[in-house]
Amino acid sequence: MVNQSDEKPVMGVVVDTLPNLTFKVELSDGSGNTTLAYVSGKMRLHRIKVLVGDKVEVVLAPDGIRGRITRRL
Repeated sequence: MVNQSDEKPVMGVVVDTLPNLTFKVELSDGSGNTTLAYVSGKMRLHRIKVLVGDKVEVVLAPDGIRGRITRRL
């Protein structure tokens, strides 16, 4: 289990929307990588919408392939 203090957020831009509140996010760390990200529970609870082109904050899983969108900027 990963500590929440170990998680480092990465900025990105939503490129595509997929079913079940899943998004393809292009990371803005200079590498140009894309990741598959889902919306966090608090964002679902407060019904915060995420659209293509939105800048978001993503917390990556240890494998680096998937992530969780924690904030919309």
